Amino acid sequence: MLDTEPDLSKDLFSHIDFTSGAVAAVSGGSDSTALLLLLKRHLDRTAPSAKLLAVTIDHGLRQGAAAEAEAVARLCAAHAIAHRIVAWSGRKPSTGLPAAAREARYRLLAEAAREEGLGLIVTGHTADDQAETVLMRLVRGKGARGLAGMAPVTLHDWHEWIVRPLLGIRRSALRNFLRREHVGWAEDPTNADAAFERPRMRAALAGADGAQRIDDALTLAARESEARSRLGIRAADLIARFASQPAPGLVRLDPTLLSAGDDPAAVYALRILLAISGGVAFLPDQARCEALFGRLKAGFLCATLSRTVVDSRRAGIFLRRETRGLPPVVAATGGLLWDGRRNITLDDGGSALLIAPFGAAAAKRLAIAEGETPRSLVRAALACEPASRQAVENPGLPQGGQASPGFTAQAVVAPFVRFLPSFDLAPARVVAELIGAPLLPAPPFKRP
Repeated sequence: MLDTEPDLSKDLFSHIDFTSGAVAAVSGGSDSTALLLLLKRHLDRTAPSAKLLAVTIDHGLRQGAAAEAEAVARLCAAHAIAHRIVAWSGRKPSTGLPAAAREARYRLLAEAAREEGLGLIVTGHTADDQAETVLMRLVRGKGARGLAGMAPVTLHDWHEWIVRPLLGIRRSALRNFLRREHVGWAEDPTNADAAFERPRMRAALAGADGAQRIDDALTLAARESEARSRLGIRAADLIARFASQPAPGLVRLDPTLLSAGDDPAAVYALRILLAISGGVAFLPDQARCEALFGRLKAGFLCATLSRTVVDSRRAGIFLRRETRGLPPVVAATGGLLWDGRRNITLDDGGSALLIAPFGAAAAKRLAIAEGETPRSLVRAALACEPASRQAVENPGLPQGGQASPGFTAQAVVAPFVRFLPSFDLAPARVVAELIGAPLLPAPPFKRP
């Protein structure tokens, strides 16, 4: 059973590098309040020059939230901690509110971190939160991948690291710590609202068998997170050995991947590469990918899955974006995630530029050098790449990727571009190198 009364004087943060400072996400609840005070003690003792900024997000969803944010401000002032209140403004969705609030929360925390030049976001997720997450996913029938739960570290927007140092600590231990410190906390009534999934699970775990269910869920999460990390390492090795990019938007798999002897890792590698080629945020269905892998073993084929054309022939297995559903002409005025596959930035930072798919007609007029990759496949891939209207009308101009006139199109690792859990660092790193995406920032851990 997880120790509900650990010695919190032990250093929970010794493995984390706070050289670039940190944003602490503090709602005013018990978990985040305890996180803030424990982190402040740690930094005072080990890194007094490190900047700590507490950020409270006012979601604007209920009465009392503003008062709770002000209470956090007073607590921070009493402990000489910089604090900022940030409001989630604008219309709120009528469905999927918890997920939308989560997206907004991390976006606003990241914006605060960037404005202050801080490299980390630290959150107060506990062992109770982890157990609830795993059990909710279990009820929904999520596969083993989802049962790994929350990662101890997650990369947000390929830029900020989100660190969860309290995942091994029970909420009761944190509340007992606050009581000893004579520090109060806010109780969010949403946490008891049975209209939402997490409060229902939390209420269920308050029953007689709750402690055992939590222990079982945490054991399951530990096992599945380890398995997911190992699978990712094996998939990364296969991608490094068997995948190449002969042209922008075109991935080639060596057919010997099919007989490499590690089908689970090969299927996982295929799922990642399909998502990247198609620009989709989620990995394609496991069962459908297993079926596709079996068909590839059986012989040549041409199929489509997750917006990706899979074209298996003697020259290799080629993955490229299908032409259906490409974005319409759009004015790019700054940062733009185009088709889930490319980050568009204007070269001069000036006026808007019209961006459109290069198109089959323009690609057909390109002079493609003869090589190992069939020219028809290169043209098909380039037709789905972003181009300025000028390039579409004059295909003799350089286009596609880094050489596009007027803008830069930087590849992104589609399924991990928003949130990259530490379980998946190995395949993400290898794929980023494969497609020319920016390298991963260094993880926020101290080196031995």
